[in-house]
Amino acid sequence: MAQPDLDMRVGRVAAPLREQVLDVLRQAILDFRLKPGQRLIERELIEQIGVSRTTIREVLRELAAEGLVTTIPQKGAIVVVPTAEEAAEVYEVRAALEALAARRFVSRASDEEVDALRAAFAEVEAVTHDGGDIHAMLGAKDRFYDVLLQGAGNASIRSILGGLQARVRVLRASSLSAPGRPEHAVAEVRAIVEAIEARDGDAAAEAAAEHVERAAEVGLAAQA
Repeated sequence: MAQPDLDMRVGRVAAPLREQVLDVLRQAILDFRLKPGQRLIERELIEQIGVSRTTIREVLRELAAEGLVTTIPQKGAIVVVPTAEEAAEVYEVRAALEALAARRFVSRASDEEVDALRAAFAEVEAVTHDGGDIHAMLGAKDRFYDVLLQGAGNASIRSILGGLQARVRVLRASSLSAPGRPEHAVAEVRAIVEAIEARDGDAAAEAAAEHVERAAEVGLAAQA
């Protein structure tokens, strides 16, 4: 199947060309313009992006190292599809790290950062209640977690979760696509925000972990 028209051509300015191509393809995967399980055909990527085969191969190797792409014999490179076991492991790590991030946010964040978190949640709530599409909901949740992790002030948590970003997004899209799940997710995230506003670290950590655990139940059921 031919690659979709992704409008992925890059310019020869600013960052090195390979980095530009890497950013373009990584974002296409994270935005689901390149979907889980989709083949990445070198010839078509060369034509679409306008770079050499060598550059495409280097970028595909880097994406494989990031866990976004895998190579299957006789098929070539494809966008990664987490197995049920990998998904369960990602959810487990997320629950632990996001609970820790929520607890640290309570102890470290300024009042302004708490206000920013509330504003980010308001966007999640508005997009969901407006019946926003899955991309809008994913974008709003990304921004919410950006504020949470920034306020938590732990670069290691951010780095580890960043390394899981593509798999988290795939799983998040799967769970949010389940009937009724977006509304439940909003209620769970609201509990995190309210616990943080009350400066209750234990409650915030518990709410953050519970949110991931509920998402895991839905997401893993969808993969069964």
